[in-house]
Amino acid sequence: MRKLSLLAIPLLVLALTCVSQAQSIQQLTHSAPDGVVLSYQLTDGTVMAQGGNDSDWWKLTPDKTGSYVNGTWTQLASLPSGYSPDAEASAVLADGRLLIEGGEYNFGSFTLTNLGAIYNPKTNVWTPLKPPPNWSFIGDSPSLVLPDGTFFIGNKLVKNVAAFNPKTMKWVQGNAPGKSDFNAEEGFTLMPDGTVLTMDVKNAPNSERFFPTLKKWESAGSTIVDLHSPSPFGCLQFGPNGKYCYYPPGEIGPAILRPDGTVFATGSYTITGGAGHTAIYTPGTQLTDPGTWAVGPDFPNGDNAGDSFAVLLPNGNVLVEGDSGTLYTWDGTNLTSGLFAGSSMMVLPTGQILLGGSEVYNPPGTYNPAWAPSITNSPASVTRGSTYQISGTQFNGLSQANAFGDEYQTATNYPLVRITNNATKHVFYATTHDHSSMGVATGSTPVSTNFDVPAGMETGASSLVVVANGIPSVAVNITVN
Repeated sequence: MRKLSLLAIPLLVLALTCVSQAQSIQQLTHSAPDGVVLSYQLTDGTVMAQGGNDSDWWKLTPDKTGSYVNGTWTQLASLPSGYSPDAEASAVLADGRLLIEGGEYNFGSFTLTNLGAIYNPKTNVWTPLKPPPNWSFIGDSPSLVLPDGTFFIGNKLVKNVAAFNPKTMKWVQGNAPGKSDFNAEEGFTLMPDGTVLTMDVKNAPNSERFFPTLKKWESAGSTIVDLHSPSPFGCLQFGPNGKYCYYPPGEIGPAILRPDGTVFATGSYTITGGAGHTAIYTPGTQLTDPGTWAVGPDFPNGDNAGDSFAVLLPNGNVLVEGDSGTLYTWDGTNLTSGLFAGSSMMVLPTGQILLGGSEVYNPPGTYNPAWAPSITNSPASVTRGSTYQISGTQFNGLSQANAFGDEYQTATNYPLVRITNNATKHVFYATTHDHSSMGVATGSTPVSTNFDVPAGMETGASSLVVVANGIPSVAVNITVN
């Protein structure tokens, strides 16, 4: 629920190369004009960023070589009148639109607003989105997109959940049985079997899984160590004339699904000045098997990750930003401190991690080829301005790859199509949409997406890759007519 002040924090990018053996930082050629609160990976290869005023939005377009470091910023349409949220629920949908819902703050005031909007990149237009039925307050509620493309959100103040169908533009809401506490300050992590894992904040150290097919919650066991911080707040007033009280249950850190199937969950401080704990979840194989938790290392130097960002690097390690701004790397065994960031983070299609407004950071390592998307069917030739289907496996990557304690959801588990002209080496992204799955770690299950060939791209012999969470497939040959 923490209000972040990111206006003056530069945009930091983590760039991954196959040969890099050391961390490094370099400046973006062009800084974000108004700072960056949060960024989203659109399916045309551009990045959409919420500016420092909350209501202003910007687009980062890579240059003709595909470089985001040398990319340019242009301003996009502002949100509908009356809506300027911070700490909202959000997701890029399977059709390529961006949905935001609620916000802990609106125009800088603690309101738990229930306003929402959907952005269409093709028209550069925001359309107001009504809340779920009878949801008067939403605020910084946890959310994600389920494998079938449904936007799933938990009501911050009670145990209710709601599902939004982007095709019908309709909400369905109710009280899924089994939830042990309300959804406040929790984060949702999508698992390979389509279930949703959450670590309780009010009822810490309990954890739970939501089963979409059964529409109910089941226990996932104890995280053993306490991952939540006590709240320093009492009653936070909201509603008409402040007539209601919200009593925050505390904070928790982000949780990231790794390629080995485990979830690395991070914690806030349990005592003032104390280090945050971590825990590792290994999922069970069936409904009656809740999985197991193991204790991970505490954050070094008394740091913690309450309401912080984390990403999955293409090399399979988790990069977590401590509350101090220090970056920590979890490699499955060790939690190691590194460089300083201090801003939002998001995986780019180049394998870089976008952080605020003016820098890039290059971590070491590369990805395991087995983690990459694999193309099985693609057109041999395409015509500019036309739409085609491409199919294969693992188009959605192995993880949502981005997480926060609760709000600031910027998952990137959907495919991008990148085409490189053989003669000029210029890079073009074909807008993808209507993915057959929004799951993670889909393995050998066939999946597909549609892509729109840019009307202005160069013609001739080219190569095409599908990219998920910064990892490209093996290239296939294609001719652009």
